[in-house]
Amino acid sequence: QGVTMDRSIGPSFEVPAASLESFISVSIVVFIAIYDRILVPIARSITTRPSGITLLQRIGTGIFLSFLSMVIAALVETKRLQTAQEYGLDDKPKATIPMSVFWLTPQYLFLGVSEVFAIVGMQEFFYDQVPSGLKSTGFALYLSILGIGSFLSSILISVLQKATSRHGHESWFSDNLNKAHLDYFYFLLAGLSAIALAAFAYFAKSYVYNQASNT
Repeated sequence: QGVTMDRSIGPSFEVPAASLESFISVSIVVFIAIYDRILVPIARSITTRPSGITLLQRIGTGIFLSFLSMVIAALVETKRLQTAQEYGLDDKPKATIPMSVFWLTPQYLFLGVSEVFAIVGMQEFFYDQVPSGLKSTGFALYLSILGIGSFLSSILISVLQKATSRHGHESWFSDNLNKAHLDYFYFLLAGLSAIALAAFAYFAKSYVYNQASNT
């Protein structure tokens, strides 16, 4: 997407498209400080919990922000495709669309913030919920989630690639991005994130109820 967009800054410099992913790392570093120094003290004063919010609330917030990130990505891609059509660039995959590449930054920033909540929260949850002699096992369970997620995402892309390219139709992942439909893919991911959030909310409610019953 970034390669097809206007990446120029000034008369002679172009932003490397791949460098946009650095916004994820930047947002993680910046937001961790904001979370620890600002949000946690505010939440602590409201909830009286030492951590401000529970680990399950932190993970749920991360999943919700991931959902927002995918919605933003889908809307930006829809805008990019509309701009390409307006300027008659549908059949010119190497042409530069008159739309700044920095339209892509919000989705990366939201994705980085979501990782601060969800990924770090999951790591702490698995590490905290296992006996002291099985801490390494808890950490391994956390890593296994990331591995399984990457594996399933690869399968999803392969299935969609075959399903959407049948009967001579342009695939969602066509080499010509101006005729592809990454917006549909992002909306699909947003839908899956919404389902995951609903499932997590059910799990969290059941977990809290069981903990209260055991107590």
